[in-house]
Amino acid sequence: MTPSTRGRSEARPDELVTLERATCTYGTQPALVDINLVVHSHDYIGVVGPSGSGKTTLLRLLTGGVAPSSGSVRRAKDLTIGYVPQLETVDWHFPVTVNEVVLMASPTRRMVPWASRRERAAAAELLERLGIGDLGARHILELSGGQQQRVFVARALMRRPRLLLLDEPASGVDAPTRHELLHLLHDLNLSGMGIVLTTHDLNGLATHLPQLICLNREVIARGAPIDVLRRDVLERTYGAPLDVLEHAGMLLVVDAHGATATQRRVETASRN
Repeated sequence: MTPSTRGRSEARPDELVTLERATCTYGTQPALVDINLVVHSHDYIGVVGPSGSGKTTLLRLLTGGVAPSSGSVRRAKDLTIGYVPQLETVDWHFPVTVNEVVLMASPTRRMVPWASRRERAAAAELLERLGIGDLGARHILELSGGQQQRVFVARALMRRPRLLLLDEPASGVDAPTRHELLHLLHDLNLSGMGIVLTTHDLNGLATHLPQLICLNREVIARGAPIDVLRRDVLERTYGAPLDVLEHAGMLLVVDAHGATATQRRVETASRN
């Protein structure tokens, strides 16, 4: 668990956002309680937890979309943040093209045909970098789930963020697209961008990330998957017994009631 940073008035150069005993409530219901968290410029963090555990609220605290009811949030000076929402929250019938979605995030917010040549070139470069350079004129409804996800990543990158936040980026995409997304985020992180994402996909996404935060209104644990994906931590996080198996260096989280059958399959595979 991340230690509190109370008592320091100045943030270190690599600290992007610091939460100190941050509590957030909706009405009388606490969504997050006493969160102590520092996000650094080199961090690449996945946040896992059940529905209603406060994952999206945590992202909104980091962006400034909500203010804590108690505690504090400190951001680096002139911090730019890119945000990729859950795809299911997007109105896909809104009459907008891929180019227009990306240009909405430019500083002037001018869309085609009013965007400057430099803005249009920047948008085209991002789309090309993400492998969808030929889709700029397409309506977003016409794209596949993976293509739609890349469009909103491009929009977030249009702001040249130091911190990129993604809410369930792997939801609704197939395994190859998820694999490509992991590589893209890894490359962005290596370029010096801090990344925080939420996910409910423990096996397909979370186990492949450098760091995890297990969240259920409070931070249960933070660390590498091998250190925090333990039965006791997962039970505190999800309120149900889960087992963690390891095979060929990979972790697999399973329902404890199905662990025996799964264990037999893993053991059989390891003998073959």
